[in-house]
Amino acid sequence: MKLLVAAATEAEIQPTIAWLKESGRTDVETVITGIGLFSAAFALGKRLAAGDQPALVLQAGIAGTFDRNVKLGDALLVEKEYFGDLGAEDNGVFRDLFGIGLWKHDQHPFTNNYLLNPFDRMPPSLAPLPRASAVSVNKVSGEAATIAQLEQLYAPTLESMEGAALHYACLMENVPFLQLRAVSNYVEQRDKSKWDIKSAVIRLNGLLRDTINEWNNER
Repeated sequence: MKLLVAAATEAEIQPTIAWLKESGRTDVETVITGIGLFSAAFALGKRLAAGDQPALVLQAGIAGTFDRNVKLGDALLVEKEYFGDLGAEDNGVFRDLFGIGLWKHDQHPFTNNYLLNPFDRMPPSLAPLPRASAVSVNKVSGEAATIAQLEQLYAPTLESMEGAALHYACLMENVPFLQLRAVSNYVEQRDKSKWDIKSAVIRLNGLLRDTINEWNNER
């Protein structure tokens, strides 16, 4: 069974794609889902519905962090995922779908109000990584009020635009999955001059290569 590596953009995993092409590996499949929750949900849903289920889906990408103790270039595995801006504004207060009663806290595939990865399959190279909570948003946070709201509601470590789609799709299909994120920036007032995408991409692809080499040994 295959390892499926998914990323929002080709740029995030381009070194791994090039390496796989050179190596001629057939037990690893890559899919570029596109940016955003709905693009990721469509691409992953289409692939998982096609049969020949992968043994593991590994979503790989860069992300921002709310936690100043996390260094740019650090890599983390996401354990809990939240939908950060899916809901309604109610008299100046944001309420998610749990808060307005459209979703129930015990409704599959949710645990309370988040999507929990049970970590059914863990490659050795990724096992030592710290585990984090994350929030998926439709717009990258760049204003103090938005950041404060997300921190108050969900206390996340990471922010991305696709993670919750992965958790939702794989939990619904009962497919083992991991979300691997390398930190490119702090979630703050938007200033890309402070970002370190290069270090994040290098770290991300190094871990992907280690994981794929281990996967070869597992066959």
